[in-house]
Amino acid sequence: MRILVVNWQDRLNPEAGGAEVHLHEIFGRLVSRGHEVTLLVSGWEAAPPEAIVDGMRVVRRGTRYSFPLHVRSGYRSITANQEPFDVLVEDINKLPLFTPVWTNLPVVGLVPHLFGSTAFQQESIPVAATVWAAERLMPATYRNRNFVVISESTAADLAERGFQVDRIHVSYPGIDHAVFTPAPVRAQEPTVVYVGRLRRYKGIDLVIQAVALLAAKGKGVRLLIVGQGDDAARLERVAEKLGLGNSVSFRGFVPEQEKVELLRSAWVNVYPSPKEGWGITNVEAAACGTPSVASDSPGLRESVLDGQTGFLVEHENVDAWARALERLVEDPGLRERMGAKALEHSGRFTWEATTEELEGILQMSASG
Repeated sequence: MRILVVNWQDRLNPEAGGAEVHLHEIFGRLVSRGHEVTLLVSGWEAAPPEAIVDGMRVVRRGTRYSFPLHVRSGYRSITANQEPFDVLVEDINKLPLFTPVWTNLPVVGLVPHLFGSTAFQQESIPVAATVWAAERLMPATYRNRNFVVISESTAADLAERGFQVDRIHVSYPGIDHAVFTPAPVRAQEPTVVYVGRLRRYKGIDLVIQAVALLAAKGKGVRLLIVGQGDDAARLERVAEKLGLGNSVSFRGFVPEQEKVELLRSAWVNVYPSPKEGWGITNVEAAACGTPSVASDSPGLRESVLDGQTGFLVEHENVDAWARALERLVEDPGLRERMGAKALEHSGRFTWEATTEELEGILQMSASG
């Protein structure tokens, strides 16, 4: 197949996150299976307008915020005087681009999750209102198109919004089990790690407050915050105001291998988001034998099995966060049992299986 993928960013973009990792893991494998993939995305300052990444031709137009103004002209330039594509995949992880309106190609929507009202926790009111309104238009605009979602939670969300249930296909993300493996030795001191973007809606300050509660009880816990984002400065101020000093360390962006080592050495992984499509870091940590504490929220309920591979806690309940962390830090037997169960749970998810599932859906859509 000749596949055109439209996404806001490729994985080399400085703003790239889990959605871009998911996209490249799958479509890079589709290239290795003999398919031809072109990726149309936004660029950034000094970004090359074209590149080959993971075997895909990457075409960059506009910037993160101007991409909707350039996506149609980019599409026309890619499709002009070329052999036609068989299918177009729109990775809808920010604002929908309404591809069915401006292409005659079969369209498949790839959806990590939709924001709904949580957009107002992340963006300014005008931007959040735009996202909310655009998502409301999607069921009608994308009618009779197949959708691939990454969790049952996202599938239920789409069904409740009026998407056609028989067009919604669940395909869980995979992980690289050759990379994410348990370590023979953990960090010497109790270490909790967060890996992901630093955005206000992610709720990272809840974990910082929970660490402060434990410190007040004389139970020292080291919190490593890995990632970058526009909430970094505020989070640093929160930690400073709580007097945590060296108890909280902001690592910023780290290379992939260092991220893996941090997940392997940590005692506990945390994911305090009110809504996610899946929570892939929880499964990556699980493959390292590291249990997780996460918000009891859509998506995360599937990547963490409550009471088995970690704990799910009420999102904004700082006391509950502190209690869950304390249980895992204070009880090595519990930590080891949950880590072993987490490792077993992670074995269900491979990129090869995910790629094969999506390949079948794309072939079905391309053939009508």
